[in-house]
Amino acid sequence: MNVVVCGKVIPASTVIIEIDANHKRMVRKGVPHELDPMAASAVEEGLRLVEKNGGQVVLVTMGTSDVTIGIRNALAMGVTSAVHILDDAVAGSDTLATAKLLAAAIKKQEFDIVLCATESGDSYSGIVHGQIAQLLGIPPLTFAKEITVDGTNITIKRQSESGFEIVESTLPALVACSSGINEPRYPQLKGIMAAKKKEIKVYTAADLGVPADQVGEAGAREKVLTIGRPPMRQAGRAVTDEGEGGKQIADFLAEIKVI
Repeated sequence: MNVVVCGKVIPASTVIIEIDANHKRMVRKGVPHELDPMAASAVEEGLRLVEKNGGQVVLVTMGTSDVTIGIRNALAMGVTSAVHILDDAVAGSDTLATAKLLAAAIKKQEFDIVLCATESGDSYSGIVHGQIAQLLGIPPLTFAKEITVDGTNITIKRQSESGFEIVESTLPALVACSSGINEPRYPQLKGIMAAKKKEIKVYTAADLGVPADQVGEAGAREKVLTIGRPPMRQAGRAVTDEGEGGKQIADFLAEIKVI
């Protein structure tokens, strides 16, 4: 079984996020990075699948040279090899351009299953995995809390508002893992040392055959127009209960048309 994991590397949880005033996007260069904890769960799920069924796990990610530490962490966990989309021209890519680049990199691999997090821990768009599945022409199985593979069939328990749904598909397929699907393993010294010898393939957008006018700011169909802080919350209304507190609350709720 060949598993490809789309694993985003994001600014470390210790970093105070800053927004570049000129480009209106998150400052990613020159800050500590880590493998997104949500992506780490997808990596863990991929490792468990190959431990049970045989095969290999390949990590695919995109970002500046700062993301190498996150790639090495995935390799230390047990990932076989990694693909790094490294190209200044892709800075400012929107979700669709990101999906095009990731899908193009995935197509260069042999795969039965593509695993993603349901959303990333920095931007929380939650739509890239669906776009990747569409571009690859494979079914997306989303919000998975449990994954089972039997031959060429895959079954997930899909988290829903009322409980779980059982969703089945044939392979190849893409699975978006929900948070809490597992507890990612901690890299051991043996894995950390082995990671130094594992292959990291580097691609540019041109290497992947994605036109320059479809990536980066030039190709973005989504644009951030303004950035600002939310308005300060106004002080609420205090109710002093001197025997008619309940009535005052009821009157207020009626005033704002809640009751």
